[in-house]
Amino acid sequence: MPRQILVTSALPYANGAIHLGHLVEYIQTDIWVRFQKSQGHDCLYFCADDTHGTPIMIRARNEGITPEELVARIHREHVADFQDFLIGFDNYHSTHSAENRQLAEEIYNNLQQAGHIAVETVHQAYCNHDAMFLPDRFIRGTCPKCAAVDQYGDSCEHCSATYSPLELRDAFCALCGEHPVAKSSEHLFFQLGHFESFLKEWTRSGALQAEMANKLEEWFASGLKNWDISRDGPYFGFAIPGQSNKFFYVWLDAPIGYMASTLNYCQRTGRSFAEYWHPDSQAEVYHFIGKDILYFHTLFWPAMLKGAGYRTPTAVFAHGFLTVNGQKMSKSRGTFLNARTYLQHLDPEYLRYYYACKLSNRVDDLDLNLDDFVQRVNADMVGKVVNLASRTAGFLHKSFSGQLCADYPEDGGLYHAFVQTGDEIAQYYENREYAKAMRAIMALADQANRYIEEHAPWNLAKQGEMDALQAVCSVAINLFRVLMTYLAPVLPQLANKTCNLLNLANLHWQSCRQPLCGTTIQPFSHLLARIDSKQIDALLAAARPQEPTKEQQKAAAVVVAPPPPQPLPSSAATLPTINLDHFAQVDLRVARIVQAELVAGADKLLKLTLDLGSLGSRTVFAGIRAAYTPESLSGRLTVVVANLAPRKMKFGLSEGMVLAASHPNDPDKSALYLLSPDSGAEPGMRIQ
Repeated sequence: MPRQILVTSALPYANGAIHLGHLVEYIQTDIWVRFQKSQGHDCLYFCADDTHGTPIMIRARNEGITPEELVARIHREHVADFQDFLIGFDNYHSTHSAENRQLAEEIYNNLQQAGHIAVETVHQAYCNHDAMFLPDRFIRGTCPKCAAVDQYGDSCEHCSATYSPLELRDAFCALCGEHPVAKSSEHLFFQLGHFESFLKEWTRSGALQAEMANKLEEWFASGLKNWDISRDGPYFGFAIPGQSNKFFYVWLDAPIGYMASTLNYCQRTGRSFAEYWHPDSQAEVYHFIGKDILYFHTLFWPAMLKGAGYRTPTAVFAHGFLTVNGQKMSKSRGTFLNARTYLQHLDPEYLRYYYACKLSNRVDDLDLNLDDFVQRVNADMVGKVVNLASRTAGFLHKSFSGQLCADYPEDGGLYHAFVQTGDEIAQYYENREYAKAMRAIMALADQANRYIEEHAPWNLAKQGEMDALQAVCSVAINLFRVLMTYLAPVLPQLANKTCNLLNLANLHWQSCRQPLCGTTIQPFSHLLARIDSKQIDALLAAARPQEPTKEQQKAAAVVVAPPPPQPLPSSAATLPTINLDHFAQVDLRVARIVQAELVAGADKLLKLTLDLGSLGSRTVFAGIRAAYTPESLSGRLTVVVANLAPRKMKFGLSEGMVLAASHPNDPDKSALYLLSPDSGAEPGMRIQ
């Protein structure tokens, strides 16, 4: 019996491009949705851009545009990336929408009327320099739980702990680097503890993976704390009804975006919103998320829905993170790969297949090993599957006008075995065990290729055994059709090409239970190319920050390594000059000092780890030890020559130069001053 299913992926934040790490989730979800649709179920896939919060406001201000203009532009970019990666959303909306405002206010009002909202005076981090309360993501510091450095103000990416920004150690403002102070303000809190019994039961009901349910026990053990759902202005978001200069915290209205996208779809199509979100709904609702946002989706979100009178999710499926070649994605290594950069060099279905080969229903991280990626795509997709058609379709057109045998030939039980294995593969898809599904499909492909090798249609053609030739090629085409039916959720574009080749309307899962007989296929045309290793090299080169040219290095050296300064005699003082073209080649960037360390064996040097935003991280050895302690530099903004050629030193590779000023008569550099940008600067900004 057809099921009614609503599926969502976590909302991508409208402050940056989609990258390959994001795509783990969207590809995983899309495969599951396409499989459900192939089974004949009424399955809808909804998502939206997550558009609110101070980071959006700050970026828009820095670009000289409104937040609305920024989120509209990012929305267009996200939609294009998702479409080109064949992500088949039934509706892709925005949290900055009338539907989301309506639902956020309704849910808040329902919670308030039910007694689940409390008012508390809180002490928040306030930046005197920027004259504003700092949102969680604009405070960095050391995690109070595991001591990981450079963590956000609300949660630790290393140990997943959540905490108050004021609990951070060595906290600093992400805008200016100054240490924030505590300042009081009245805030609105959702009383999560009211739902402890419900949440304990729900999280152990089968709605979560076992490892995720176990993780939540840590939060139950420490006691569920009230959740601050308000933020002080200035803030880009929805104003809270009945409050002055208070806005909904982005994490309140972001998950409501799932409902808002549903409402938008239902208003466009005439479907019923209540069928999905009413507390008595019989529909299934599934959320696919990353493990880093588990707390919000498995405690706050179901409790908020329960308290506001809506149904709760059927299940929440979490996945791990992406690594590339066994390491965290890195801009400097060229492995921080944006979706658009990938698409400029490689077919999206290569990545869809590779992710499918790696994904399970557990929360394990996934590694994109580029050598394995090339080998697996070429061997499996091209060598095992596409070659079945390419090696046999030509014979059918050359000798039989493209017609398959009128009756299905004897194949030793192969077709029957392929069809029977479909039930096993379907169960793997249903359980999100894609890696097992791909292994089962490729095992069938191996059998099909052995059949071709054993019957050698090229020899049959040479020998004039035409009946046998048509029979072998008809079997091969039918086996290819079954394989592509099973692969269609992963490879929708190749599935469409297969339909065109075989003159089929679709590759519906159940339709392949009967073989194709007596039908005519189209002449074979190119389906999929092998990956050339040069394409991978080009992709990595495009993703890697550009190396400076020799002319740029020479110009940079002229500027940052002038002759030793001399005392200037009154008005007659002159300096060596360079022309404007030389100066324009020096790339000066804002950098944040993430970490400063003493260098063993070097009395004058400090080792600085710098964050240059989109340019990644750099290591610089700077001769500033006489003027600064490592502790005084953490979190500070400074200026760095970003295109200076790396210099091999005794203590390691220095990848730039920070700028500082000192008096020419101070040989020890004890009165040395790092250059710092004004308030509002962010890592990676170019110094104009």
